Amino acid sequence: MIPLITQTPRLQILAASRALLTAELQKPQYFPVLLGAALPADWNTAQAPRATLEQSLEALTAGGRDAAGWHGWYALRKADDTTPRTLVGAASFLGPPDAAGVAEITFAIAADWRGQGLGTELVAGLVQQAADTGLVRRLVARPAAANEVAQRVLLRNGFEPAGTAEDSQLRFERAVEPSPPPALPAGA
Repeated sequence: MIPLITQTPRLQILAASRALLTAELQKPQYFPVLLGAALPADWNTAQAPRATLEQSLEALTAGGRDAAGWHGWYALRKADDTTPRTLVGAASFLGPPDAAGVAEITFAIAADWRGQGLGTELVAGLVQQAADTGLVRRLVARPAAANEVAQRVLLRNGFEPAGTAEDSQLRFERAVEPSPPPALPAGA
């Protein structure tokens, strides 16, 4: 099982769970309560289409603990003096890495929160998460050719253009160096 929470300076990035996905899909009034965060005014299926949420729930149900962390993440803006903890985006690995250590990511920031560098921070958190697993050697992202903002976010996070994917989306890639294992306490 991989770590299920990643921290960045302004975000807590929380892995989706069966409970969170079920609430988002079937009991949306309970979703912010379970998440422990306010929802942005424009939160809807544009960030995560219903079919994607259902697919993530199915993968988590079938894969159990081993699937946790590989299907959906919520980007929560940490509370400050003026703003409560708020859901600002979503991201995902599209499943665990393949045998060569390649994993694909997607990400989106709610419209009300764009232009503040949160997309860049969210992708940086996913890159760190990938490194922390020790399983990912290369990350791939496929932004739409018209989505110049997503392309800039990827470039800021060390991704490089790698041509066009089979679905006519652009392909960006970057290498991932595994994080060193945590040091053991002295005398352990």
